[in-house]
Amino acid sequence: MTAGVRYLTGSMHTDDILAGLERGDTAALARAISLVENQRDGFERVLSQLHNRVGRGLTHRIGITGPPGAGKSTLTEQLIQRYREQGRKVAVIAVDPTSPFTGGALLGDRIRMESVSLDPGVFIRSMATRGAQGGLATTTEEVADVLEAFGFERILIETVGVGQTELDVAATAETTVLVLVPESGDGIQTLKAGVMEIAEVYVINKSDRPGADKLKQEVEVMLGIRRGNAFAHITPHHNPTPRAVKGGKGRQEAVTADAWEAPVLMTVASKGDGVAELVAALDRHHAYLAATGKLVERRARRLAARTRAVVNRAVRQWVWDETRAEELLAQRLADVAGGTRSPYDVAEEILDQVRAAAGRGASE
Repeated sequence: MTAGVRYLTGSMHTDDILAGLERGDTAALARAISLVENQRDGFERVLSQLHNRVGRGLTHRIGITGPPGAGKSTLTEQLIQRYREQGRKVAVIAVDPTSPFTGGALLGDRIRMESVSLDPGVFIRSMATRGAQGGLATTTEEVADVLEAFGFERILIETVGVGQTELDVAATAETTVLVLVPESGDGIQTLKAGVMEIAEVYVINKSDRPGADKLKQEVEVMLGIRRGNAFAHITPHHNPTPRAVKGGKGRQEAVTADAWEAPVLMTVASKGDGVAELVAALDRHHAYLAATGKLVERRARRLAARTRAVVNRAVRQWVWDETRAEELLAQRLADVAGGTRSPYDVAEEILDQVRAAAGRGASE
């Protein structure tokens, strides 16, 4: 062996990463995240070793989503600064579009958050939406687990838009913030994309622009419709008493005592306006989740979904790597292209082969 050169096996490499994480080594943290993100040998062992440090209620995972141009990165940078002023360690997972040339993250939030990127209490990681096995949402949550185990008290998950991928990723957070901006043509059309079902805090950013008050009112009306008490505060011209919702008991019946009423906040992130109110709302929501037991419930649901995703990922990998599925597909591809067989016929043949392989394995 050449002097001074150390050759590491996969196991020793994982041991080095785990030892570095124990020491609080940021370089080991970066290596651990790369291991998990790319699902290299040993990533499941790292996650298993760190699992008992996750879920203690000390870390708040916050999803930040919204249409491009809404100012999410600027708002995220402002949140980082506020949390750092409180002495909290902050991590950011920036889910960026994938470069068509390199496969890497395209936007690079470390550049956009230059003012905080050199702070030792801040860790920023860009993740590409190239789609890891098992799904981006699962991989993002696994990376968040590594960051939580390392001791970060606030984990901000920023996504680039409001598509299905972004909704899935944001749903891995405990509190999701939807950032909207006036004059963008989004308005209610954006709210129809399913975001209304997962966001707990709404932010009208760049609220010094015309149309901000109108957009705020539209969001509040939509939230009222979802809760079943829209216009409950409006007095009809033919009735001097406030209009009641169905059943005649008004707003109190529509909103139960333990329901969270999502606030609609106005910010100008570039100036820092309204950011303190946003931090307060995020803290209130986390306290609400803890007080009502919903924090524990959400974590249990996430862990159940994670376990299923891990099983699905392992089964998928086994099917293509450990059976003759790929070989059989290659043999039948000409038939599929020629129209003599359908993809469903070939899939059934592959599954029959997989079942047979599984049966042989069980009998051995």
